[in-house]
Amino acid sequence: MPGSSSKSASKPYDAERLERSALHYVERYATTRAKLTTYLRRKLRERGWAGDVPADIDSLVQRFADRGYVNDAEFARAKTDSLLRRGYGGNRIAASLRAAGIEEKVMEAAREGIGNAAVQSALTFARRRKIGPFAEKPLNPAESRRAFAAMLRAGHDFDIARRILASGSDADYFEGANEFGDVDRAEP
Repeated sequence: MPGSSSKSASKPYDAERLERSALHYVERYATTRAKLTTYLRRKLRERGWAGDVPADIDSLVQRFADRGYVNDAEFARAKTDSLLRRGYGGNRIAASLRAAGIEEKVMEAAREGIGNAAVQSALTFARRRKIGPFAEKPLNPAESRRAFAAMLRAGHDFDIARRILASGSDADYFEGANEFGDVDRAEP
């Protein structure tokens, strides 16, 4: 059928089509420079290139970054905040940011936010999984090991995970905890 969208979808890219594809991608997804580059390279492999000179993906991605369509620092902040709210720890967040292609210098700023919310995020995870101070009944040794392993897989610091799981039913102790797990308020 002439003019069908499946027919036009199989045409090789030229500069204009590649830019439209990139624009469509950044409209739909929060992304990073690395993820946009990977997407565009994949699209070129799938459909080919019709231009006389090779596609300049790096320049296109740079233009999008200059225009503010792609912002790695903002992506890192939003991803960090989202994962912290879901109860994930710093190690898991750092792995997620590395997988998204975030550079180390951009990750440093995100780490500051992680440090400040580490204990609260670990408590959120424990509450969601009903472990540590949020367990309905005391955990047997095997359940405790599994709970500890789950907290480590979620990216939480060893000491924070240990302290939360050892706290038993004393969740109130952690409510005023700071980034190091120390309690800010004076003990009664």
